[in-house]
Amino acid sequence: MAILAVLASAVLPLAKHTGKRTQELELRQKLREMRMAIDEFRRDWARDADLMTGPLCVKNKMSCKEITGVTGYPKTLKVLLGVELSGGEAATRETKAVRRYLRRIPLDPLIGTDEWALRCYQDPPETREWCREDVFDIYSKSDDEALDKSKYRDW
Repeated sequence: MAILAVLASAVLPLAKHTGKRTQELELRQKLREMRMAIDEFRRDWARDADLMTGPLCVKNKMSCKEITGVTGYPKTLKVLLGVELSGGEAATRETKAVRRYLRRIPLDPLIGTDEWALRCYQDPPETREWCREDVFDIYSKSDDEALDKSKYRDW
């Protein structure tokens, strides 16, 4: 009986941290996926104020200013779900071509919703308020600490 008690006392802390570790891995994966989509969008729709440099921004001048901030980052996360293209090949077809960067906005595994905290290009890293001009970065709204004692919002 004593041996079972010792084994159980060793296993319980491991089981407790396994769930949290799984959530942390999932959070890192979701953040990486979203940040890669933002970066890919920026490559396609790059602009510097009125100077359009990205290939899709050059071909779709009208929609470029509507969906991007002055730096070429998306104005909202919903833009990453699909951008209707005009001009070039899309104009010759009956249906409009759509460029998707994400299928859906992923859920934050820590809070269970698809609401993320956002940061603009000009915002300092420690800011808590989004300027609403563009989406440069994304982070969790959770104020909890990770297993390594860092804050999830700092990831």
